[in-house]
Amino acid sequence: MARYTGPSWKLSRRLGISLSGTGKEIEKRPYAPGPHGPNQRKKLSEYGLQLQEKQKLRHMYGVTERQFRNLFDKAGKMPGKHGENFMILLEARLDNVVYRLGLARTRRAARQLVNHGHILVNGSRVDIPSYRVAAGQTISLREKSRNLDVVKESIEVNNFVPDYLTFDADKLEGTFTRLPERSELAAEINESLIVEFYSR
Repeated sequence: MARYTGPSWKLSRRLGISLSGTGKEIEKRPYAPGPHGPNQRKKLSEYGLQLQEKQKLRHMYGVTERQFRNLFDKAGKMPGKHGENFMILLEARLDNVVYRLGLARTRRAARQLVNHGHILVNGSRVDIPSYRVAAGQTISLREKSRNLDVVKESIEVNNFVPDYLTFDADKLEGTFTRLPERSELAAEINESLIVEFYSR
């Protein structure tokens, strides 16, 4: 299945979660799109709830179904809780780390920065958004990419960097200091429903 490239605000309203991280989509019209959106009272089945939770997380990180499932299977081979490991692996993706550092305003923009070769990991260019960043690795911008308007605008509006990352705004350089804990990840996601969905 190809990556979703349709209208993100519509999808946010359908899933009931802000995919852009700004919350503007839900704030304006907090109901599903379409003529019957405000009046829908359809109760979801257990399967429907599990599927919706899976779609929320998948679209939040902007990955294809195959990538999502492969990462889920990898998480199952790690010690610890399956669902938590899965979310930590998603959070350690390079495009997500670039977004969390504030070098891009959305994960889509972060993926584009990585794809176009603007990002360095420990001084080496990496253009694979799904690259898994390890604890201690440093993420920075290429010398000739430091003056990009999109990066400057993003740094100006970003006012939060998670505790598992450090960021030097002068050097435009950040470090993935450690793996995140579950309490530092998306609270609106119930990962146990995703584990149940794939365990059917």
